[in-house]
Amino acid sequence: MNRQHRTVRRAVVALAAAALLGTAGTLPAAAAAHCPAPAVISGHAPTLVPETAVWDQAHHRFLVGSMRHGTVSTVALDGTVRTLIDDPDTLIEIAGLRIDQAHRRILVTNLDNGIGERTSPATLGRVAGIAAYDLDTGRRLYYTDLAAVAGDGGSHLANDIAVAPDGTAYVTDSFAPVVYRVDPDGTGSVLLRDDRLTPAPGAYGLNGIAYRDGRLVLGKWDDGTLWQLPLWDPAGLRRVEIADGGALLHLDGIFARPDGTIAGVTNAFYGAGRDAEVELRSDDHWRTARLTAVRPSTDPTPTAVTTGPAGALYQLSGGLADANAGHPGDTFTLRRV
Repeated sequence: MNRQHRTVRRAVVALAAAALLGTAGTLPAAAAAHCPAPAVISGHAPTLVPETAVWDQAHHRFLVGSMRHGTVSTVALDGTVRTLIDDPDTLIEIAGLRIDQAHRRILVTNLDNGIGERTSPATLGRVAGIAAYDLDTGRRLYYTDLAAVAGDGGSHLANDIAVAPDGTAYVTDSFAPVVYRVDPDGTGSVLLRDDRLTPAPGAYGLNGIAYRDGRLVLGKWDDGTLWQLPLWDPAGLRRVEIADGGALLHLDGIFARPDGTIAGVTNAFYGAGRDAEVELRSDDHWRTARLTAVRPSTDPTPTAVTTGPAGALYQLSGGLADANAGHPGDTFTLRRV
């Protein structure tokens, strides 16, 4: 009888433990909030080359998009990597990745920059798309061909995404002076086309994008300029005045922080610029801004910055420069800054 009681008790304990960990093997939010933020997370996956990362608070994990494989993977705090989304009929390379909290889904940009395994002469430099996937299952919900939305037959490269609270997405195009709007149902349109955002010959133009109080803040990689786009009046696009604007040369991913600042990374991709994490603050709704921090990067060619556990800020270095040189690596780093 005692043995039966112990057996039942062990079963109850096991069920309780399983409930605590959850079906996806993740911690519930209340417990996860008390987990420490590791100083460095070292990931290993064959030639993954992640260009972007986001923190998935619901599952207490990072999500990274692969430039090499066109997949989305989960990254645990111990660096364990698992594929969540593999959609070879749709995705070539992934640059932008965001979570649409309003609809519990993952949004990714699709592009062909010549690094991915699925690159082809027909798609190289001509792909701009956005896809939505279920946050829990990885099931595709929609795909929108933004190059077709642009309708100009020119070069296109969908880069980064910002998401408004209602789930409306905004996407930058690095090869055209275009910002796209994508409604929650996947309907795409051109929000803005402005020649001032045209990239320099052979370079990337628009890159990072952040939503801030009804405005978009846009970063331009080739010249390090920052732009403010009011959503109620897209024609009111204006350049943000920054005292030390030169520090933003090769500004890549940017991230809107809860305290009102914008964090970002610059990189020395193609030689110019420097590998660093930068932080900006504005007191006039991004008409002007000031640099509040410039921190040299320990890791080469950082491409994204994101929040992490306990609200910590992390910088991603995924080996993009090596991959572009034809030598994709198997490791990447998420480092707390």
